[in-house]
Amino acid sequence: MDRAANSANRASSADSEAVRPETSSPVGYFRWVICALLLFGTTKNYMDRQVLGILKSTLQHDLGWNDIDFGNLVLAFQAAYAAGMVVLGWVVDRLGTRLGYALSMVFWSLASMGHALGSSFTSFIVARSALGLGESGVFPASIKTVAEWFPKKERALATGIFNSGANFGAILTPLVVPWITFRWGWRWAFVITGASGFVWLAFWLLLYRRPEDHPRVSRAELDYIRSDPQVPMAKIKWARLIPHRQTWAFVVGKFMTDPIWWFYLFWIPDFLQRRHGLALMNIRLPIVVIYVIADIGSVAGGWLSSGLIHRGRSVNFARKSALLICAVCVVPIVFAYNMESLWGSVLLIALAAAAHQGFSANLFTLTSDTFPAQAVGSVVGMGGTAGAIGGMLIATIVGHALQWTGSYMIPFLMAGFAYLLALVVIQLLVPKLEPANIQ
Repeated sequence: MDRAANSANRASSADSEAVRPETSSPVGYFRWVICALLLFGTTKNYMDRQVLGILKSTLQHDLGWNDIDFGNLVLAFQAAYAAGMVVLGWVVDRLGTRLGYALSMVFWSLASMGHALGSSFTSFIVARSALGLGESGVFPASIKTVAEWFPKKERALATGIFNSGANFGAILTPLVVPWITFRWGWRWAFVITGASGFVWLAFWLLLYRRPEDHPRVSRAELDYIRSDPQVPMAKIKWARLIPHRQTWAFVVGKFMTDPIWWFYLFWIPDFLQRRHGLALMNIRLPIVVIYVIADIGSVAGGWLSSGLIHRGRSVNFARKSALLICAVCVVPIVFAYNMESLWGSVLLIALAAAAHQGFSANLFTLTSDTFPAQAVGSVVGMGGTAGAIGGMLIATIVGHALQWTGSYMIPFLMAGFAYLLALVVIQLLVPKLEPANIQ
């Protein structure tokens, strides 16, 4: 039965190859359509998670929360996200990116809409946990898709592009959510952003297939995608990934840097309101500026290392040079917490956010540089779990620091030096960035 099915699949694949359209370019472009789908999926992901941060002051007023309560909500999201990364990274590797990503999108979109039903702190904990669990599938699925659809020399750029969806989401949320809140109330902000996921889902199911099975992929483009040396596509168990230094370089890098992004996402709106006296409707422009600049950083970070590889530099040199430049650009944020100038603070935060995204694009790409495609989802899931655990820690630190001191000094100091420390650890673990020797 299996042999017959395989024969049929091969015949179908051969037929689809026969009708693949030839594009006007020597290679083809459909892989970038897939990258655009990943970009919009990440945008939706970050809109759903950021609604709570934008509405922090409103919800604290309406529901009587303090800063520690809000920190505990962030912690609940991070704990579920960490657990989900372990599970969904494995699920994506087993079910494949098409089905794995679709299931994740449905689950987290429903969870986002479920916030609208909340009236107690407990109900928000439940909704927030469900959201974290569902959203944890986006990066394992996206990185695995990039590994399947792009050769190594384009992966950092593709990752930077889809990862910039985090910034698009962070730009759209402060524009849309306050308007919805003032027009219909905060519950509708959760409903509308959550429901938009089903629009994306329709396009994903319509357009996504593996490159080998896609009728829109030309033979030239498929050969280009597969231009790197191929490895046997056998399933790889987690136990075979854990001993490798390459795994731990990614895991530690995520543990040390992801919490800083969570801090930006969940707490920067409150920082601008608290430190500079901005009202809900007035934080929109500063937040948009921060994430527009961050978006540039995401693409530029991927472009930088991909460009170095195109110019003949080694993958090791290209990735680590980009990581170092980004890490250094974060350091000035240590001065942001005490600046009197609103726009001085905004620009320092924007520079750090841009550098984070450039760092993240290259850090993600390390997994596809050092592991075969069938292991990428699992490795990304392990790193995402570590990053979410770090996010749990920083949620507790920030919540208590604000409750006790009323100052953002501690989290900004942590943000300034986290990336340089992470890069030191990465260099110690993988000085040459060689592929993992998985037996």
